Amino acid sequence: MRIDPFWLKVSRPGLWFQTLWLYLLPTAQRYEVFGSPVFWLGLVFVTYPLNLLVYGLNDLADQEIDRHNPRKDSFLFGARGTAAQLRRVPAVAAAVNLPFAVAIVAVSGPRMALILAGIVAVNVLYDMPRWGLRGRPPLELLNQLGYLLLLPFSSFLNGLPAVAPRTMVYLALFCTHAHLMGEIMDVEPDRSAGRRTTATVLGARATKLVVMALVAGEGAMLILAFREPVLGAFLLLGAVWLLLDVTLLYRDRPYTRREFQVFGVALNAAGFASLAWVWWRGSL
Repeated sequence: MRIDPFWLKVSRPGLWFQTLWLYLLPTAQRYEVFGSPVFWLGLVFVTYPLNLLVYGLNDLADQEIDRHNPRKDSFLFGARGTAAQLRRVPAVAAAVNLPFAVAIVAVSGPRMALILAGIVAVNVLYDMPRWGLRGRPPLELLNQLGYLLLLPFSSFLNGLPAVAPRTMVYLALFCTHAHLMGEIMDVEPDRSAGRRTTATVLGARATKLVVMALVAGEGAMLILAFREPVLGAFLLLGAVWLLLDVTLLYRDRPYTRREFQVFGVALNAAGFASLAWVWWRGSL
């Protein structure tokens, strides 16, 4: 039986590292979790099931815009589904996620139900057709804070202490800049479709400068607050690259499809490398 690749693409495997990063962070240096079936239950949940829900709802809301988006129809950046396929997304996402939600609440208690409900609510609030935050800049950036719910999710599920407040602040900045980078890459199709985002309002160059400031702040925070010079230096180099991008290399010029692919591969390499480094060091 042929499996339709749409149902994998819609979960955007090229962005799974983000949910894995947040889920694994509270378990850093806790080698004992690898022997726990509950840990693996959560790990599987934050890959395909959760991302199918998050990005499936987003693709449903953005189906008209995505028809002209050069990033789409790839395992890195998501599917370009037909209207019939996208109509099935909510039901399929519910069917995939519900067994995991029941099992997770059964082993972790009612408070986990609140976290899972919060994850769903954040995504619905973002993707609602008329009133969703996705079209109300800069409020759409608040949606990225919903990713931070994976930190207490992991802590509760695996019976671990909560992460420090400064770690939450750092990750809030990181999630915000990651979302803005996505908006920069989509600025042309979004603008052509009449969608308002922070990037379409400010323009690509100004948004890159905002991202540069965020990345530089994150790098400084890693060095000064977390005593993490290697990762901090890597982010500061990223800020320098953004400065070159906005002043000399691309400026307002959109990236090509090939450049999107190279960027996506590099993003995954950097994401998984930083995940392994932070987990091994336990610095955050």
